[in-house]
Amino acid sequence: MTFSLSKFPRRAVTLGLAAMIGFAAPAFAADPRVKFVTSEGDFVVEVYPDKAPKTVENFLQYVKDKHYDGTTFHRVIKNFMVQGGGYDKDYKQKPVRAPIQHEGRAALAKGLKNAPGTIAMARTGDPNSATAQFFINVVDNSRLDPVILPAGDPVTFEFQGQMQKDIPRKQVENHPALFGYTVFGKVVSGMDTVEKIRNQPTGAGGPFPTDVPQKMVVIESAKLVSP
Repeated sequence: MTFSLSKFPRRAVTLGLAAMIGFAAPAFAADPRVKFVTSEGDFVVEVYPDKAPKTVENFLQYVKDKHYDGTTFHRVIKNFMVQGGGYDKDYKQKPVRAPIQHEGRAALAKGLKNAPGTIAMARTGDPNSATAQFFINVVDNSRLDPVILPAGDPVTFEFQGQMQKDIPRKQVENHPALFGYTVFGKVVSGMDTVEKIRNQPTGAGGPFPTDVPQKMVVIESAKLVSP
């Protein structure tokens, strides 16, 4: 069988080696929140270290390092998602740390899905390639959720709305298309700002031929705030 990644969010960053690293999960008194101040308004995301610990720790470190300050939402698809956190106002890629290990399946098992208003990590076709870029789902993108295979061999499961019957487990167990995208939080206020970003006219910009807001949307700052 053949799986297609063509409908999944591309990450427009060229990465080096996709080395996997781990972070110790920190102890939080409450679920951390990050306030994004953008040229279109503010929004706040709440992240869940108990559900995606490595992903949250990685994201929060980028926030603490002020990595997102001055970056843009460089990819906006109205009926899909808004993506940012990787390029500055001159369309230059910001330096990033090594990629993190994919946590999508564990996060899904704890209830985090690619539902409207959730935030997830962008990546390349390699499941373990996420660094700093993120996207916010603006519609139900359940087709981006990881596939959790049932027990047994062969296996029958649903993939992008179609049933795949009696597939040998070894053929699909580690197939990149089944990893999906790791959700690690959600927008808890300012979704109207996300809607403004979503509705920006798009076209070519910098190195990208499509989906770039024609009015640049800048993340002026991202910082931790009290829940």
